[in-house]
Amino acid sequence: MAKLTDIDVRSRQIFKELVETYLETGEPVGSRTLSRRDGVDVSPATIRNVMADLSELGLLDAPHTSAGRMPTERGLRLFVDGMLEVGQPTPEERAVLDQRAGAGDAEAMLDSAAGMLSGLTRMASVVMASKSERPIKHLEFVRLDDRRALAVIVDEGGDVENRLLDLPPGLPATSLIEAANYLNAQLTGRTLREAQRLVNADIEARKTALDDLTTELVKRGIAEFSQAGGRQLIVRGQSNLLAGAQDDLARVQQLFDELERKEGLLDLLEAARDGEGVRIFIGAENRLFSLSGSSVVAAPYRDRDRNIVGVLGVVGPTRLNYGRVIPLVDYTAELVTRMMR
Repeated sequence: MAKLTDIDVRSRQIFKELVETYLETGEPVGSRTLSRRDGVDVSPATIRNVMADLSELGLLDAPHTSAGRMPTERGLRLFVDGMLEVGQPTPEERAVLDQRAGAGDAEAMLDSAAGMLSGLTRMASVVMASKSERPIKHLEFVRLDDRRALAVIVDEGGDVENRLLDLPPGLPATSLIEAANYLNAQLTGRTLREAQRLVNADIEARKTALDDLTTELVKRGIAEFSQAGGRQLIVRGQSNLLAGAQDDLARVQQLFDELERKEGLLDLLEAARDGEGVRIFIGAENRLFSLSGSSVVAAPYRDRDRNIVGVLGVVGPTRLNYGRVIPLVDYTAELVTRMMR
């Protein structure tokens, strides 16, 4: 794969100007157009020679023999990694994000963040969150028979989840009440992730007054809910993808179909949890969007303990305004992190 060191200074400048022009217009860029750019001071003939060399390196492509050039996905990756100048959200954009954030519960806040991102970027926005990140209101155990009980948990949003648990042999009926009382004291107002760490530390330090059988029930109950907490997906602004796409409706329809594959999209966002900061997936770099040739710009957000608990981002054509979208996604992720504390 071509690297910046494979290109001389003049070729880098022409390549940079070409990609920036393409991202602005969405059209293949010709040598005469490039020669009029302020950053280019060579003749159209020289530009054509450079474009031919860059095409041989796999960085540019010509959709038609008589047309100008446009960057390939490989070329866009080289540009994003080595040449992109990323700015900051404007004061107006920050004001929009700041004023509309923080209203309602966690789910309402995430839905608002998705709406703000799609509105500001004019693209589709996606947010992945774990249902287990909602603060818990109440938990109880309902015994079904000697071997099974139903664990019922209610979060602060009013949603109810049930889990069937196998009971430790010989567990007395009073243990169900003791376990529920203990867990409610630990869970109320906390997420399952937070409560699980607290309970495990408490049991490990042997601070709990529960007997062994009740302790085993507590461990089974909270582990079952934490493992089954599930992932939820919020998608907003798909209609934005239709703007200006009259000549490429087949690609947009393919992108709509890809956005409907929720498990694939969740897995993609899960990959963005790894590492720090904004992650960028361009076209075929991710199998989900290989057919439509779309890009995803995503960033993780964190809870009050700085643990990554979800991911938000923007989906659109590879011809994204990366320099503007990246800081907007990054700022929104930071804003959601502040709101989660």
